[in-house]
Amino acid sequence: MKHSFRLYVTAIALCMSMGVFGQKAAVWLTDVDHNILFQQSQQISFGRPMPDTSLITVDEKQSYQSIDGFGFALTGGSAMHIIRMSIPARAALLKELFSTRGNGIGTSYLRLSIGASDLNEKVFSYNDLPVGETDTAMVRFDLGPDRLDVIPVVKEILKFNPGIKIMGSPWSPPVWMKTNGDTRGGSLKPEYYGAYAKYFVRYIQDMKKEGIVIDAVTVQNEPLHPGNNPSLLMLASDMAAFVKNHLGPAFAAAGIKTKIIVYDHNCDKPEYPISILDDPEAKKYIDGSAFHLYGGTIDAMSKVHDAHPDKNLYFTEQWVGAPGNMKRDIGEHITKLIIGASRNWSRNVIEWNLASDPQWQPHTDRGGCDRCLGAITIDKDNFKRNPAWYIVAHAAKYVRPGSVRIASNMVDNLPNVAFRTPDRKIVLIVMNNGKEARSFAVTNKGKQFEARLNPGAVATYVW
Repeated sequence: MKHSFRLYVTAIALCMSMGVFGQKAAVWLTDVDHNILFQQSQQISFGRPMPDTSLITVDEKQSYQSIDGFGFALTGGSAMHIIRMSIPARAALLKELFSTRGNGIGTSYLRLSIGASDLNEKVFSYNDLPVGETDTAMVRFDLGPDRLDVIPVVKEILKFNPGIKIMGSPWSPPVWMKTNGDTRGGSLKPEYYGAYAKYFVRYIQDMKKEGIVIDAVTVQNEPLHPGNNPSLLMLASDMAAFVKNHLGPAFAAAGIKTKIIVYDHNCDKPEYPISILDDPEAKKYIDGSAFHLYGGTIDAMSKVHDAHPDKNLYFTEQWVGAPGNMKRDIGEHITKLIIGASRNWSRNVIEWNLASDPQWQPHTDRGGCDRCLGAITIDKDNFKRNPAWYIVAHAAKYVRPGSVRIASNMVDNLPNVAFRTPDRKIVLIVMNNGKEARSFAVTNKGKQFEARLNPGAVATYVW
């Protein structure tokens, strides 16, 4: 009897040392069919799982890329709507978006347009001149319209998240630098490569004077899509020449540490960034490559990683088309981006875009997106959360910058991705893409818990 009691006590002690008893996983659930949208659910206790359940094994011994953050494009239009809110309403909105406390979702990455994007009221650059004039020395460079909305909104965001990563992307150079003299299409004239490099330098320097640090820039948004307004056609060979002969040396001469990121377009052309990185003189200035997913498949990012494993990867844009479909959009974006891009080496995921009004305004004429649904819809001082808000929330709140992706096996119809955070917590995001409810077990370091997801539901588990 004493011998049996000693075995029982030893077993209890072993289980406690393994964390089986007492430890619980927090759960944040979205199940649109049951009107559950990123709500904290009952915690799950670790224990012995039921037999015959699918098993997701989280392995901290295998680690991959570090994470910079999850967030949105703060377009000029987004900033315009936000700055027009009353001070209390704006503060409440920004706190929810950028703080990790309370109901804040902890947005940790922003993408800004360098000059106008197609989601501005009108097209502009920071050096617009009368026809026939040029300014290669950037004497007349001015952040201009961004001082009215983008810059003050970013300054308020920094109060909630001083360490947020910020990326800048141009849609077009000033028209006097372009072959067609138009905001839409055309190419950068070779004689203005040096001037355009100075344009980037001034942008970074002038934003820094405003207290805004630009962590990275992409050389050109969607360089193979000259039909947008504004836009620019920039072939891979031209981007390589611009970076290695002008932009990279200009940053080095000015002591600028901002990362240079190439491509910034769809997953159907991985050969574009690979060809640039194959040039060692260009590669030495480049931090990595950026992708969108309006074409191709997300595993193209891994093809670039395999070709140049010493360079980083970023996912910088995907839209939600208005009016939106909560279940479909959340399911697709969680699967392809939050899980898919992360499993294919991306350091971030950025949704397009942060805010629009009920009419999906503003946008430019001659090609601007007239059906881009913001993560929030702003109507004066009121706002509505749309699919992209929930998509980003499922990752941003707990997968904080500095987290590292770790291994987890894929299970049929249960795509997932796991991370280890800077404070040593484990975060697992799981999506049920099947047509039936699924029970499954999660195991990590000998500890296990059982969970269940309805079809189309997604959960973030934290322990």
